[in-house]
Amino acid sequence: MIRAKEIRVVDDETGQLGIMSPDQALAMARAKDMDLVEVAPTANPPVCRIMNYGKFQYQKSKRAHDAKKHQKQVVLKEVKFRPRTDDHDFEFKKNHIVRFLRDGNKAKATVVFRGREMTHQEIGRHLMDRLVEELKDTAEVERSAKMEGYMLVTIFAPKKKQ
Repeated sequence: MIRAKEIRVVDDETGQLGIMSPDQALAMARAKDMDLVEVAPTANPPVCRIMNYGKFQYQKSKRAHDAKKHQKQVVLKEVKFRPRTDDHDFEFKKNHIVRFLRDGNKAKATVVFRGREMTHQEIGRHLMDRLVEELKDTAEVERSAKMEGYMLVTIFAPKKKQ
């Protein structure tokens, strides 16, 4: 569906064939049992290439698939605390966060308040401050402690390597 009167033609080995009419270029492509594809429609004159379009599409999808294969998906893992979480449980859950960060994931630490615990939010804040202090070597705080309803939430990201 090339509408230009003259086009610049490039063959399958990237050699310039020159400027010609679309009918001549299409005849050359059919003689080689290939397709005529417009690659630069905004150029003056438009550039068309003689190629095997099916093979081109296949190689393009393979490159996209390989690029996707080498990407790492970052997952947000959550660890929940309570205001009355004991020291051993705190250490245990902190170690989970460290493991998540070492694996390259982000970690969401949540202190959940229930009922009358909401009146003593400072206990949860002290717990979260202690967690931030103990994780300062392995993590950076992406979002500082913030109340979301009945939960105090902080998000940690793995520390960048220098």
